[in-house]
Amino acid sequence: MSYPSALHDVLDHVIAPAGELAYQEGKFPRAAVTALGRAGLLGLTCSAEPAGGGADLARAAEVVARVMPVCPATAAVLQSHYAAAAVVEAYGGRWLRGEVAAGRHLCTLAVVEDGAGGAVRSTARRTGGVVALRARKRDVVAAGEADSYVWSSVASDGGLTLWGVPAHAPGLFVPAHATGAPLASATSTVVADPVRIPAEAMLGADGEGFKILLGAVLPWLLELCAVVGSDAVHPSLGALARSASGTARSGDGQAFAASAAMALR
Repeated sequence: MSYPSALHDVLDHVIAPAGELAYQEGKFPRAAVTALGRAGLLGLTCSAEPAGGGADLARAAEVVARVMPVCPATAAVLQSHYAAAAVVEAYGGRWLRGEVAAGRHLCTLAVVEDGAGGAVRSTARRTGGVVALRARKRDVVAAGEADSYVWSSVASDGGLTLWGVPAHAPGLFVPAHATGAPLASATSTVVADPVRIPAEAMLGADGEGFKILLGAVLPWLLELCAVVGSDAVHPSLGALARSASGTARSGDGQAFAASAAMALR
């Protein structure tokens, strides 16, 4: 089944009913996310080998645009998932890439700090093969619902490092009440106090986080703005753009901030 046909079926039979419940009761649209995974739409932009859809960001943005008027909460979850999946596809391990491609794994972005004007102040302390991350991340869509988080921390050189943090990692917790809009997207703060993960959970090289965001997240941001308008952009992307140049001294950080800010106009 082609992705437009699969999406039409899921929209009619699952997302529309789930959207009503999400709107009326503020419940996370779990049924919609599960159905999107089974229909191959969570793995739409992943490599066709072994299980992804192999589609480009323009196709993913079309999916978000069609879902948005039916269930804004599900659309917000898809926005963050597709952006995070782009990082995982490029830099994640084989098992994780396969799970995302197969639609069994929901990922999301955790890249903006709670407080300090959004500037990234997360710490990452390595002891042997274990890294302890400490931070409070805000505007995290699907907080407590996603299977993993693309997480940022400050590198030793003042740049940015990205990590794949499993939702079940010790020391990771989510406040009881969601804070974002639409409420049913479970947008909230995620706290690491600290969270301990394997050192190999690093996504890309140490200190290369802004370069990765330029290569993976920013193209998604630009494509999404072109299709559904800047008002629908995931909140953490805009916050990251506004804080990036003040966080990193590197040209990569400043370039991400300038490019994303232009996209948000």
